[in-house]
Amino acid sequence: QVQLVESGGGLVQAGGSLRLSCAASGSIFSINAMGWYRQAPGKQRTLVAAITSGGSTNYADSVKGRFTISRDNAKNTVSLQMNSLKPEDTAVYYCNFGTSRYDYWGQGTQVTVSS
Repeated sequence: QVQLVESGGGLVQAGGSLRLSCAASGSIFSINAMGWYRQAPGKQRTLVAAITSGGSTNYADSVKGRFTISRDNAKNTVSLQMNSLKPEDTAVYYCNFGTSRYDYWGQGTQVTVSS
């Protein structure tokens, strides 16, 4: 069974940067959008950023101008560069690969931003 494996989370001070990466453990064909979601304690999981196979991007208003999503279609990987981090960015971040048949999810990686 193919899994998504995230890396790059951790603890950082406000104003700092982190880069999250996500790769599939096996082959996934016909991936449409790739995205990053986050879930803070007691809150619902929400979209942070998404990118289509053609490179079009979409960002949550709260991260526009600070986060950048990118993907490598040949390697089936997606990354999220997070700059100017704020304490309110603290959450578990999940990557997602969407195909016409199935949505794949990573196990989540913790990002903690201290003030």
